Amino acid sequence: MTSWRKLSLFFCFAAFARSAMAGEPKPPLESVGVWQAPPGSTQIPIWPGAAPDGTFRPQPPESVETYDDPAAVGGKSQAVTNIAVPTMTIMPARGADTHTAVIVFPGGGFQEVFIDLEGTEICGWLTQKGVTCIVSKYRAPGGDDFWDSKLHRQITPRIPRALQDAQRTIRLVRSRAAELGIDPHRIGVLGMSAGGYLVAQTSNILAPAYRPVDAVDQVSSRPDFAIALYPGHICRDGGAFDPTLQVTKAAPPTFIAQAWDDATDPICNSLMYAAALDKAGVSTEVHLFAKGGHAFALRHKNEPVGLWPHLVELWLKQIGMMQ
Repeated sequence: MTSWRKLSLFFCFAAFARSAMAGEPKPPLESVGVWQAPPGSTQIPIWPGAAPDGTFRPQPPESVETYDDPAAVGGKSQAVTNIAVPTMTIMPARGADTHTAVIVFPGGGFQEVFIDLEGTEICGWLTQKGVTCIVSKYRAPGGDDFWDSKLHRQITPRIPRALQDAQRTIRLVRSRAAELGIDPHRIGVLGMSAGGYLVAQTSNILAPAYRPVDAVDQVSSRPDFAIALYPGHICRDGGAFDPTLQVTKAAPPTFIAQAWDDATDPICNSLMYAAALDKAGVSTEVHLFAKGGHAFALRHKNEPVGLWPHLVELWLKQIGMMQ
């Protein structure tokens, strides 16, 4: 098996291999059709027609893989694969509404999207705090679309489909601010692992990654604040900073958290990104935990790494995004 395929498979199952309770990655218990949003939420396609630039070819049907995961709600976790129709799932704020929205980009190594561990579970926390939460189910086709099999190393995809979907989702949420009951200037992004990389991209790449398709694409895709948890893909081979990510002063206030013992995405991802933001003059808060591994999400509540949601809440209040 070639090196790039080994790396791809590693990322496919990383969320379970890297969790505190997991041992060797296990095959899915079952694989079923298109992912269905949980009750009380609304899932809508983000594009009016076919998504730009299609998907990786050949494109198998979308499926939801279910894994044994003792730490998950109900003891199961789900990952969505072969996403051809990207969507956003809106989960409305509960209790005292802050009129703030957060778009969540789950991780999955750009091979799949861990939709509950790093998506709906995160929204469960945010909506309780009066924040409207949107889960992005973006295209993550994997394969040669994201990995360079000749150079055997990670590269930026030739067609940035995940970035296209991320930008479009931010624009769509902002264009529907009145309908959603949110302030169009209080829309943030939160991403984990590969989703953390999308946070960095949407914070700094403001030019459209696709040709406009309708009036929504005239709306800004810049988030008003950004939260990157254990981000990946920023620190490249040899400790080089991703050459395609030009960090500028236009990036929004940013919160970064990661564990030093992260065996999947090295700590240099957070350190290098924080340093670049600071150099550009962007307000940045960084929390580095001794332990927590990768994909800690809302797990490990009785450990120091489990404090990150509280720290995010304090930070959001400090920057005026949460009352």
